[in-house]
Amino acid sequence: MTDKPLIDHRIYTIKPRKMGEFIEVFDRMAMPVLLETLGHPVGFYQSQVGALNQFVHLWAYASLADYERRCHARDTHPDFPAYLQASGHLIEAQENRLLQAVEMPSWRSRD
Repeated sequence: MTDKPLIDHRIYTIKPRKMGEFIEVFDRMAMPVLLETLGHPVGFYQSQVGALNQFVHLWAYASLADYERRCHARDTHPDFPAYLQASGHLIEAQENRLLQAVEMPSWRSRD
């Protein structure tokens, strides 16, 4: 099992035809804060089938306490409000899930 078994699964629904603008604002204004406070992400994704206009990002944490500590650092970072202000008009909805890894005995890495 991974050393970071808790995944923060975030889904932002972006206004139609605004994805490019959102990604530019997110990359320029949020990413420096997120890299400093949350660490490196698992990845970024954009929906292609099903619900559209969704930007998904995943972050891994060692524990719930690690998640809470890092989120507090993000939320209180002096540069984060500027990102929230700049992106607010682009986001229609936000979902957030915490996913806990499950040990699956039959599925092991084969090194």
